[in-house]
Amino acid sequence: MSERAHYATLITAPQLAALQQSAPEAVVVIDCSFDLANPAAGRDAYHASHVPGAFYMHLDNELSGPKTGTNGRHPLPDAEALVARLQALGVNDDTQVVAYDRQGSMYAARLWWLLRWVGHADVAVLDGGLQAWEAAHFPVDQIVPEEPQLNATPGNITRKPSLVQMVTADIVQKYLGHADKPVVDARAPDRYRGENETLDPVGGHIPGARNRFFRDNLQADGTFKPAEQLRADFTAVLAGAKPQDATLQCGSGVTACHNALAMEIAGLTGAALYAGSWSEWCSDPSRPVATGPNP
Repeated sequence: MSERAHYATLITAPQLAALQQSAPEAVVVIDCSFDLANPAAGRDAYHASHVPGAFYMHLDNELSGPKTGTNGRHPLPDAEALVARLQALGVNDDTQVVAYDRQGSMYAARLWWLLRWVGHADVAVLDGGLQAWEAAHFPVDQIVPEEPQLNATPGNITRKPSLVQMVTADIVQKYLGHADKPVVDARAPDRYRGENETLDPVGGHIPGARNRFFRDNLQADGTFKPAEQLRADFTAVLAGAKPQDATLQCGSGVTACHNALAMEIAGLTGAALYAGSWSEWCSDPSRPVATGPNP
């Protein structure tokens, strides 16, 4: 019997269905659906319909940590608490984790990045989300599975050396204006320009940051663009800088992970996440703010 396939960026609906059929004990599926305007909506949608066997993880309560007012809207969770939660869902060190949502993978990519942050390589995003699963005519379920810890069989995932890079606000500020250390902002163009800001108290962007709206990583059907197209797109954004010298940010460190995933698909590895992102940056009035279009 051949070793099962390992997925580290994307997994298609047919690939996930085949994996659930051939090695159900080797895969844990997690629904990350969320709505910033209605934090209960994602869990409600999960209860109404989800990939069979999928668990649910909430952006505010499980994929983020406590807010202090100066560390952004979605600070990183405590790493050990995250690992403990994954153990409770039956995740082992050799488990294939699959994350998905209903929002263009914007929240699933956060879980993808977090798993890599705690050193777990076998994590992939369901390409196209629940919509792609349903479009392929695979069944959905309303049954919420029991968590393995209720049966005294939690997973054995452990924290391992991180597979990702991070930077702080101080590091971002240190390299402001350095073209070889680009900052890439994943927010919608109007918010990047400082227009129509409804989530944060200050509109604008980090001076010198380049705008790459995360939704530009997707095709019309919600699946990611081919690797070659993503590579061309991000190579243009980097404008000669090395991918490992880039810093990815957004409003609160969530959709920046979407750009991180897209770059990984493209083979442009090593970009760092500024987890606090704009919501942390603008909380300190001493930090500079820019408005207007891409430089």
